Amino acid sequence: MNNKKEINILFLGGGKRVSIAQYFKQYGEAYGIKINIFSYELIREVPIAIEGEVIIGMRWNEKGVIEDLKRVICQKRIAIVLPFVDPSVEVASHLKTECNSVFIPVSEAGICNVMFDKILAAHWFAEHQIGQPIFYEGKNNYAYPVILKPRWGSASRGIRVISREEEFPISLNRDKYIIQEYIADRTEFTVDCYVGKNQEIISIVPRIREEVAGGEVTRSRVVRELAVIEIAEKILKAGEFRGPVTLQFIKDNKKEKLYIMEINPRLGGGVIASILAGSGMISFIVKEALGEEITRVDDWKAGTLMTRYLKEVVFYADHY
Repeated sequence: MNNKKEINILFLGGGKRVSIAQYFKQYGEAYGIKINIFSYELIREVPIAIEGEVIIGMRWNEKGVIEDLKRVICQKRIAIVLPFVDPSVEVASHLKTECNSVFIPVSEAGICNVMFDKILAAHWFAEHQIGQPIFYEGKNNYAYPVILKPRWGSASRGIRVISREEEFPISLNRDKYIIQEYIADRTEFTVDCYVGKNQEIISIVPRIREEVAGGEVTRSRVVRELAVIEIAEKILKAGEFRGPVTLQFIKDNKKEKLYIMEINPRLGGGVIASILAGSGMISFIVKEALGEEITRVDDWKAGTLMTRYLKEVVFYADHY
């Protein structure tokens, strides 16, 4: 008789997060736990299908998505829910209030709303005295060049650098964008963090974004950058964050100044780098779901380099 404990995890929009699924399974195997992966998607032909069951669901902004997810959670006996795309985070946050028996490590909806609106986030950073690039509201006298970013957006989509007033599109609604100073000579940092159930900070692991393609990091190096860790700790203490949180910083190399760029209250796409450096991210999620205590991890390996390559997943028509 097989008495191995099973944990079913539901990814929300985790269609490309094959590695994370594999590491969850490997962690479970090492501790006598069978971890099963499910992913809530719009189409079945996504890479995560090689590691788990794809569940065809609704769009994140559809009226019945919460009820549909509750149905899936009940039907598949889901123990953990993890959002992987921005719109799914707020859905998960609302879902958390209705599914008390399921572990959903996400921040409260209020702070999620702020962080997914770049202008509201800029005001939040200013209110908490957190350094950020100059941002302009309305049509002011810009110090060119400036960078134009969609107010609601991710993965670097729609971003452009503007060198003079004439380069702004005539039909552009500037209320739908944030306009900031452009820092050309820069170093970009991502910080993978985990905040426990009583707002205790469990892990802060910075890494440099050495290569990025389509908004997704393809080469990232873990670094023990104390200034980044210090500011990250300040930010996490200032907000009501919970579970995995991804911070994005930019360092102005000429001024030697560090600025916050954005906060994503979810697992980042390149979190594998910090997981393999020993951040403990996988263990935190599984242990908390099991009701076990977790403690801070600071002995991760600086210098760990993650680089990525493309790998194909093929779906044959005769399998349907």
